[in-house]
Amino acid sequence: QVQLVESGGGLVQPGESLRLSCADSGFTFSTSVMSWYRQAPEKERELVATISSAGGKINYADSMKGRVTISRDNAKNTVYLQIDSLKSEDTAVYYCNAKDFWGRGYWGQGAQVTVSS
Repeated sequence: QVQLVESGGGLVQPGESLRLSCADSGFTFSTSVMSWYRQAPEKERELVATISSAGGKINYADSMKGRVTISRDNAKNTVYLQIDSLKSEDTAVYYCNAKDFWGRGYWGQGAQVTVSS
């Protein structure tokens, strides 16, 4: 069974950087497409970035291009999201999502990121 656990969230100041991690305890990580989503207060969940199973194909939301980097380490069953130049509007709960080879989707519990001075 796939279990996703996000970490690395917290309170940061505007302009700082943050790296989120998502560890997958399942056995299908290396064949799963991994994504990061975020949900700000009173807003719908939105896609931030997606990385293919081998890491060769990456897509970013237009709103965050240039400030985010998604990467993965299949040996560690972990996907990362680096966010630079954080802004107050980046405040949200960030969710990790896995879509396995059979198209089944899984969500982590979310990591709160708060950007405030």
